[in-house]
Amino acid sequence: MNKKEHKPYVPANKDIPEFTLTSVVMGALLAVIFGAANAYLGLRVGMTVSASIPAAVISMGVIRVLLKRDSILESNMVQTIGSAGESLAAGAIFTIPVLFFWANEGKMNLPNMLTITLIALCGGILGILFMVPLRRALIVKEHGVLPYPEGTACADVLLAGEEKGGSANTVFVGMGIAAIFKFIVDGLKVAVGTISIPIRALKTELSTEVYPALLGVGYICGPKIASYMLAGGVIGWFVLIPAIAVFGAETILYPGTDTITQIYEAKGANALWSNYIRYIGAGAVAAGGLISLIKSLPLIVTTFVEALKGMKSEKTEGTIRTERDLSIRTILLGVLIMVLSIWLLPQLPVSLLGALLVVVFGFFFATVSSRMVGLVGSSNNPISGMTIATLLFAALCLKTVGDVGIHGMIGAIAISSVICIVAAMAGDVSQDLKTGFLLGATPKRQQIGELIGVVISSFTIGSVMLLFNSAWGFGSTELSAPQATLMKMIVEGVMNNNLPWALIFIGIFIAISIEILGIPVLPVAIGLYLPLELSTAIMIGGLIRLWADKKGSDKNEESSSGVLFCSGLIAGEGLVGILLAIFAVVNVADWFDISSTIQTGVWGSLVLLAILIFCIGKAAIKKE
Repeated sequence: MNKKEHKPYVPANKDIPEFTLTSVVMGALLAVIFGAANAYLGLRVGMTVSASIPAAVISMGVIRVLLKRDSILESNMVQTIGSAGESLAAGAIFTIPVLFFWANEGKMNLPNMLTITLIALCGGILGILFMVPLRRALIVKEHGVLPYPEGTACADVLLAGEEKGGSANTVFVGMGIAAIFKFIVDGLKVAVGTISIPIRALKTELSTEVYPALLGVGYICGPKIASYMLAGGVIGWFVLIPAIAVFGAETILYPGTDTITQIYEAKGANALWSNYIRYIGAGAVAAGGLISLIKSLPLIVTTFVEALKGMKSEKTEGTIRTERDLSIRTILLGVLIMVLSIWLLPQLPVSLLGALLVVVFGFFFATVSSRMVGLVGSSNNPISGMTIATLLFAALCLKTVGDVGIHGMIGAIAISSVICIVAAMAGDVSQDLKTGFLLGATPKRQQIGELIGVVISSFTIGSVMLLFNSAWGFGSTELSAPQATLMKMIVEGVMNNNLPWALIFIGIFIAISIEILGIPVLPVAIGLYLPLELSTAIMIGGLIRLWADKKGSDKNEESSSGVLFCSGLIAGEGLVGILLAIFAVVNVADWFDISSTIQTGVWGSLVLLAILIFCIGKAAIKKE
């Protein structure tokens, strides 16, 4: 094994402030902020972004600059706790909104705060506990083999802060600008959020949104990933929609109930996307997730075997500070409590079979997730594929034993929700422990910090989901919840056999064709599945990144001013989105609506988009 000797920045025999009241309070606050913001982003566009680096930058800005404290491990603890909120939100928004869909359809009662919190809490805690025994095998023994990109980048940011201070102001400026833009568009409503140009000759339209978070996502993802997403959108809106409109003009095509022409004339190209392209995209996304999983199988098997060997040969609690983990007794007891809770608590509709599936799939996918993020980073971790595989297997198992109907579907979603959160949290914990390993943090303290972050974030995600459902409802224009919609299609299709399978298989074979060409499937499939205006806006952000890279910005630095500014854009829009949801629930949203007095329409939106592009470009080439 190519083990590389490592000397941490803070030696093991030196014990500086780390797990302090300041770090816990700040970390908890950032967990709430980034968890809520990422939940909003994920429910809008089906994507989330890592919060570790922005959290590290903010912690440096507050701890070093404002509080005049000088402990790199204290700053690391803040980002460790803070990033837990983002990861838990990323896992929860994939699946839990399905329960709201069914409640709004009258199939079940509306999920309450306790149910959502318990699902998130069980998944989050299990993700941490399953990862702890893997730390030595994957992070310590594989140092120099597994790079853990985000974890290493976060350590670099904190180390750079020791020399030249943080750049927290860049994040805060981004948050402020996004807050203003979001409030102008969705609060004051003096400009439209989507610019659309109908192309009647093709029975379609070209559109883009003007929201800051989407451009921020495109900048962070980069031009290549953004172009793949736009390619999927082009296939859907400029190939498939015109083909359906031309060849099926007077045809009634399931699941539509009117002819294609009638649907288009009544509601436009967006109705054709909703009735048909969405299912084709769902097939492509499902196939892309499973392809990613299948391609990783050799690595998965190797990782799982090596991890088990590592657990047998190593104790989980060392003697020196930098080798201390939670004890194996604590881990086993925690896992047992979580599994019994999943099985016995009435708020979680999971049988004993389901609880056992959670243990088996949970530990397996925690191992896979931890290894995958070590190799390719969190952004390329096939969590959606793992969730789809779990959902299919759980639904088939429950159907086989006679647990069908809405009870079986709820059980399958509950199991998949826990597994999805387990995989997301395990990946995040791996990156955080890698950062701590490089800096010389105490693993046990970090693991306790992760647990604190999960507990706080679990309550946050429940509150945010209930708030969003009350304000707009999942599946609405404001919150389309694309990943959850896909999961709903899959579980209902397995249980009821009512999916438009022809459309699904068209998407599957599009995904296979893309794979044959050697192009990454998932970004293209997501672009096909999402409305075009989202992919177009993300592409604009990607083009700004391309321009900034050519201008000489830090193209390979995840801590560059452009990335930090765009992280602030995402957080700022998410927080104002939550604020507007509160206004809608308490019926004061109309107080700010001045659209009847001032309405700039498309021209106002174009001006806002131009200003936003200028701001991102200016931040991207800012000289540190």
